[in-house]
Amino acid sequence: MEAPATEFASAMLVLTMSLVPLTGLMTVVTPFLMRRGEVFAVTVPDAAARDPYLRSLKRRYAIAMLGLTAILTVVGAWGACMQNPAVTLATLCAGTLLICACSYGLMLFFRAKVNAYKKERGWKAEAQESVAVVGDAPVPRAVSLKWNLLYVPVMAVTLLIGAVGYAQMPDLIPQHVNFQGEVTDYMEKSPFVVLAPVLIVAFMAACMAFSHWTILRSKKPSDPGAPATSALAYGMFARAQSILLVVGGLILSLLGPVMELAFIGVIGLAEAGVFVVVLALALVVGSIVISVVYGQGGARVFTRMGGSEKLLADDDEHWKLGVFYFNPDDPSLFLPERFGIGWTMNWGRPAVWAIMVGGLVLTVAFVVAVAVMM
Repeated sequence: MEAPATEFASAMLVLTMSLVPLTGLMTVVTPFLMRRGEVFAVTVPDAAARDPYLRSLKRRYAIAMLGLTAILTVVGAWGACMQNPAVTLATLCAGTLLICACSYGLMLFFRAKVNAYKKERGWKAEAQESVAVVGDAPVPRAVSLKWNLLYVPVMAVTLLIGAVGYAQMPDLIPQHVNFQGEVTDYMEKSPFVVLAPVLIVAFMAACMAFSHWTILRSKKPSDPGAPATSALAYGMFARAQSILLVVGGLILSLLGPVMELAFIGVIGLAEAGVFVVVLALALVVGSIVISVVYGQGGARVFTRMGGSEKLLADDDEHWKLGVFYFNPDDPSLFLPERFGIGWTMNWGRPAVWAIMVGGLVLTVAFVVAVAVMM
């Protein structure tokens, strides 16, 4: 039995460690996925995308992040080859945090350089411009929030499997396995064990539905120099991201039925763990592909279609530390990020703080409920 255990350990370590280079590579390409008029969270004319100095800053950032990613990947790979879970997990946790911290720190460093260069070149908007898109052709948008109702049958199936298989569950149910596939912790059989996976799926569905809602409610950026084109590019990006969110969330929600089957003994807890890791990797890869194809907010699509060359609008003053948007006069609660893929919040709106507090309360309640059940 040692050979299969060894193979399982190696597979789990390799799969887990794969998250580090994927995370690192995503940060490496981030500056090249932003709008042409945004360089390290600083507004510049679109034509400046071809500026040699700004391009050199992007390359320096990419080289630094690529080097860090390579070092962490080698360390994690060594741990996986030596079948040392401690090294691999430490690299995964600490390495991922280090990548994110260094990415943000470098962004701030180069942001200061871009700001100085912007002042030196005298780039500034003479007037703030906004635009509304009116036309016969419909603009693409995120898919309907109703698609999240598909989580309901997944929760029903999860509960049904647990209820039907409850009699076959052992008195002590495996709860945790190590990287060798050995069970290291058990929990006592109880009706709450059946409900825990349902609650996990419900919480996951709530998080995914909220993320989907933020896309639908987000401020839709539009370039005053090319309003129709920019609206089309952003709509395509939002639609692709919402589809990934729905499909990916539904696939991840299969964790509920898989957990029930593991509790019953139909599949091993170790196999269930592999299932989760593989799904997580697939979603990360899918997110990277969409990001590279569309760019942040559809930036790469917009570039291929052409865009304006002048600095028509500048709201740098509302972006604190490059990534925190604070504008009490903007009614929008959500808007696309300036450095990264996805959406962020308008921290100048009281409703955002209420949403954050509500989310924190819900998360704490969920953690406590699952801890009690399991």
